[in-house]
Formats: sequence, structure tokens, C-alpha cells
Amino acid sequence: MAIPGVVIAAGWIPFIVVIVLTILFSGFYIRYFMHKYDSEISVTLSAIFALTVTLLTSAIVPVDIFLVSYMKDSNGNFKEWANSSSVRNETEDAVLITYYVLYGIVAFCLFLFLPFMYFFYEEKDDNATFKSRCCTALKYSIVCILIAATFLLIGAFVPTKSYPNSNSTEWKKIEALFKDIASTGIEDALSFVISIFSLIGMFGIVSYTAYGISALPMDLIKGRRSIKKELSETVAEKEDKRNQRQTLRDKYSRQSTLSRRAARLDENLSEQERLMSRRQRHLQLSEKSWLRKCTLLLRPFEIIFGIIFFLLALLVFISLLLTNIDKAMHSMGYLSGYALPERHLPNPIDIVLVYSQKVFPLDYILMVGIIAYFVLCTMTGIRYIGIWFLWIKMYKIRPRRTNPQGMLMFCVILMFIVLAINIVLYELTPQYSSFGSEHYVNSTGNSTVSLEVKQCTTEMWVFGAAYYWLTWLFLGTLLIGFLVVAIKRRRSAISGEVEEDDFEESDDELIQG
Repeated sequence: MAIPGVVIAAGWIPFIVVIVLTILFSGFYIRYFMHKYDSEISVTLSAIFALTVTLLTSAIVPVDIFLVSYMKDSNGNFKEWANSSSVRNETEDAVLITYYVLYGIVAFCLFLFLPFMYFFYEEKDDNATFKSRCCTALKYSIVCILIAATFLLIGAFVPTKSYPNSNSTEWKKIEALFKDIASTGIEDALSFVISIFSLIGMFGIVSYTAYGISALPMDLIKGRRSIKKELSETVAEKEDKRNQRQTLRDKYSRQSTLSRRAARLDENLSEQERLMSRRQRHLQLSEKSWLRKCTLLLRPFEIIFGIIFFLLALLVFISLLLTNIDKAMHSMGYLSGYALPERHLPNPIDIVLVYSQKVFPLDYILMVGIIAYFVLCTMTGIRYIGIWFLWIKMYKIRPRRTNPQGMLMFCVILMFIVLAINIVLYELTPQYSSFGSEHYVNSTGNSTVSLEVKQCTTEMWVFGAAYYWLTWLFLGTLLIGFLVVAIKRRRSAISGEVEEDDFEESDDELIQG
């Protein structure tokens, strides 16, 4: 029996719609933040492709959950179209292949494609030919390829199945190992690599996503500073710097040259005065902009969305907190990765999603919304914090000012984090992510058989000790982030437009453009 068209349509057509929307969003986002004049079409297209694949990796999760739970009715029996095991296997294989394709593309992007494009752009020069740039980029990318090969080999050779007992001969053990490698080596290797990526992504969630969840709603609620007030403050500060310079020069008026300390102070004051002048120009243009005036009409909606995002952040915090407390009290301990055989404490988001599945496609919309919320908060966190290497700030993510290398690094970080978000979703919604609203028929009694309909529960749910403790760290960072954002003053009306390290020529080009 073939899969009914209604099932295919209900599960995959929304995913196709998401693909189209994702491509459009990725193109707009990359073009909006990519540097207006310092860019290259190859890097732009590469960043759009990488961001699209990253977002689709999370978009497949709701499709997976829907197709699994849609096989059964509310009585716990398989629906007529799903009675055949071949149909069920065909459905599961289609989703599994999609997972492998998307995760394989992610691994390809992280280990080869994005590093190659990064170094390819780094070699941009008037005298460099296309061939020389490709050769140099490939030479530097070999390091990433070697790392990938190492991870894949480790993943392929790490035993994942049970082997002959300790009394067996060494040959039997080796034979069993190679049989396992031959049958599941590729799957295990890819799984190992994705696990490494997810663990790296959890650190990104702790820093970028946690701060983004805190900053996004508070910024929307607080809004930006008044342009008129900020303009008057900027003009006053500019005049103050000018007066300080004049006072300094009057002090050394009788000398032919300034002392080294005075010259350095004069230079700093001059740079700050130029910065104030640039800020003044941007504020004046923003004050006259009709687009800025139109945004004032959207201010009530901005506050409403801020409140919604704040409530959603509160729900996420409570749900993860209750899940971790449940694991701390009832799990099987760190040796089992804090596996929780059965849930004891309620999880608000999980409960809402399970019950919403009774009204198709409400749960699908809610799940997509939660994933989009996490991704949006992550993007917000990366924008506000920037891209750092240890204590060195490498790139800033700014509208029409982000270096192409910065956009590629942005995509790399987002890829790691999205893979980790898929794991956080299972901790945030353990029942729904595993079974949806699926039920099963439970037999009870000894002499007579009676049937009782129950919801599916999991007997073993292993996230790993590392994910468990990193989730606690995520919750702590989330609280600290809210405190920091609450104390900080409102963002500038021209936030991200003017920085000290900008060239004035590029600043003028941006204003004129």
C-alpha cells in the first residue's frame, strides 16, 4: 500500500513552503548585513546557501514529529494507510534520508565549503588570479579536511554495538568490530561528527542564544532613544571636546610643539570630535527620514511583540528548569547521562504542544514558531555581542557594514548553534518531540486481557551529562543576561551605523547611498 497523498501533502508541502520562505529570508538577511561596497558575489551566494541549509536543518524537525504521530489515531491503533510495515518504513526512511542529506551538507559546509570561501576572499587582490586564489584557499582548507577525516575515522571505529563477551577470542572481537564498521560505519561516523558539532553549538547557545533571549524582548519593550535628545547630547559632547582641545592648545601656546603626552591627548580629542560629527550627521539624516517617522507608528506593535517574546522566554526558562530539576531528582545519574526514565514534573511547553496536535496544524505552527524564536534570538545575540576569538573581537555584525569574512563566520557559528538547538528542543519538549500525541494500546490483567489507552512515555532518554550541565549554565546565563539588559540604557537611535573604527570615506558613501 502506498502512502496516501493527503499524508504527503500534510507533512511535506508545509516543509516546501518553509524552504521557499527560508531562501527568501536568507537572501534578504545576508544582503542587508553584507558590506555595501566591500563584497563579492561568490561570498554572498555562499553565505545565502549556508544560512538556508542551516535553517532547514531545524525546519525538518516538525515534519519528523508530525509524520511519526500521524500514523496512529487517538485509540492507539495504526491508521489504515499505516498498517503495512513497508509503508511505515518508507515514511521513516524518507525523513531519515532528509536528515542525512541536510546534516551531510552541514558537515561539508563546516569542513570544506565555508573555510574555502573564507580563504578565497582573503586572497582577494588586484594582482591575484582566480586560479591562484583557489590554490591558496584549498591549501589552507586542507587543515579542516584533515580534522574532518580524523573525526570520521574516530566515529567509524568507536564501537556502538554489543560485542562478544570477554571470554571470546581476540579474533572474534576483531571480526565483530569490522562487521559493525562495515554495516554502520558511515552512519556512526556522521553521528559522531554531528555530536561533536552539537557539543560545540551548546557553548554558543550558552553565550549567544541566552543573551539574545534576554536582549530581544527587553530591547523591543524599551525601544530606542529619542533622536532629538540624542542629537542635542551629541552636539553638546562635540562642543565639549572642541573646548577641551582649545584649552589644551592655549596651555601650550607659548611652546613651538606639544609634549608627547599632550599631543596624544590632542589626537584622542580630535578623533572623538570627528566621531561626534559623524554621529551628528547620521542623527540629522535619521531625523528627516520618512522611514524613521513611519516606524513610530509601529511602536505599539513593537511593545506587544516584546511582551510576547518575554513571556515565551519565561516559558522556555521554566520548562528547561523543571526538566533539569526532574533529572536532578529522578534521573539515573551521571553514568547514564542523567537519563530520565519517566517524567515527574510538568513541562508547560511540552504539555501545550502535545494537546495542540489534536487541532491540525496548530502544533506544527507552534513548533515552527519555537524553532524560529530560538534562531531569531541566536541571530540577535550574535549581532549584539559580535564574533570573538578568546578576548579578541574579530567581526561586528552591522547592517550594510559587515565584512564578507564576518558573514561567513556568522554562518559557521549559526550552524553549530542550530544543531545544538535541535538537542535543546528534545529537552524542552521531551514527550512531544519523541511521540507527539501518539498513543499506544496497553494490555493489563493476568487471566483476562483488557485494553487501556495511554500516552507513550520513554524508558530511556539520554541527552548526556555535558548537555545536562550546559543547560544549567544556559539558565544561569539567561538570568544574568536579563539583569544586564535591564540595567543598560536604551539603544542609540542609530545603533550599528557609526563606530570608531569606520573609515570616514566609507561612512560618506553609506550616507549618500
